[in-house]
Parts: sequence; C-alpha cells; structure tokens
Amino acid sequence: MPVTLTERLTARGLPAVHEQLAHPTVAGIARGDLDPAVFRSWLEQDYLFLLDYVRVFSRLAWQAPDGHLGDLVDLAHSTWHEELALHRGLAAEFGADLFGAVARPGTTAYTGFLLDAAADYGRGLAALLPCMWGYSELGRLLAADPPAEPRYARWVATYADPGFAALAARCAEMLDEAHAAGLVDEPTAAAAFAEGMRHELAFWDVR
Repeated sequence: MPVTLTERLTARGLPAVHEQLAHPTVAGIARGDLDPAVFRSWLEQDYLFLLDYVRVFSRLAWQAPDGHLGDLVDLAHSTWHEELALHRGLAAEFGADLFGAVARPGTTAYTGFLLDAAADYGRGLAALLPCMWGYSELGRLLAADPPAEPRYARWVATYADPGFAALAARCAEMLDEAHAAGLVDEPTAAAAFAEGMRHELAFWDVR
C-alpha cells in the first residue's frame, strides 16, 4: 500500500519525540523524581494551552466537511472533559493555581501558531497533529516502564490509554482525507507539522 502523508510526517517527527523523552522534565516524569515545583508550573501552562486547544478544534469544526464535523466535536469534548479534568485533579495534588496562571511567552507562541493555522482547515489539522500524535507516542513509550510515583504514573497512563491513541489516529486520518480531497498540499502540511513539533519540544521549557 502507498505510504500516506501522515505516515511520512510522523516518520520525520519521531526524532523530535525522542528529543522530548530526553528532555529533563520528561525524563524526571519517567523516573518519578521530577521536582514537584517544576511539574506544577508546567501543569499551569499546559492547562492554559489546552483551553486554546479546545478553541482550535472548535475553529476547525466550523470549517469541517460533514464527515469530519463529529470527530472534531468529539476531540473538543474529550479535551475539555478528560484532559482538562486530569489537570484539575493533578492541580489539587501539586498545589497548582490553574485559574490564576498567566501564560508564558512559549505558551502564547504555541497557541498563537495553532489558532492562526486553524484559519485554514488542512493546515490546521497538520499543525495540531504533533500534539495529539506526539503525546500518544510519549505515553506509549513511557508506559513501557511507568514511574512508581502515582501522580506521574496517572499522567503517563492518560496518554498511553488506547482511547487517546484512537483520537490521535483519527486526527491523522482526517489530515490524510483532507489531503486526498485537495484541502491541503504536502508542502503546507509538512511545514505546519514541523513547526508544531518545534513548539512541542520547546513547550517542555515553559515554566
């Protein structure tokens, strides 16, 4: 079978996933000994990021072909009711101030890029794939040897869950379907995906 657009993109993105695994924050989560203050600060920023991520899905849903509309609504719903719920639960355990947090420059740079990309349906799908696919890959890899620290283990389990992997796979399918329908060309998708991967790695420094 021919190699799909998203298979080509994710193959090129794998080295960046392994760079994330080696990042001190991710490595600390994997060991279970990350300074709680570092995770608390990162958690606050990721909460703010996810609020705008819901807006990205909503902006794409407004433009979506009928066959994609339900999936994008489901992705917004899952982010709001599951991922953000995880963050609210962890916030209580880490003493994070989700509602008083102020977005750092790296957070606003990433969400600004995503919201801008979402003005174009196909480019927007390519821009958000690094987050969905990347976290699914991180979860899968980290779950092979999960941390003993229960709070970090719960975080890993969320992204290693088969349900999250299915959502990431559907994002990839939608991008391939948009590409097949002529809604995005490969150079545009590749540039958006690569920029998203750069933001993903940089986001681990946001705290």
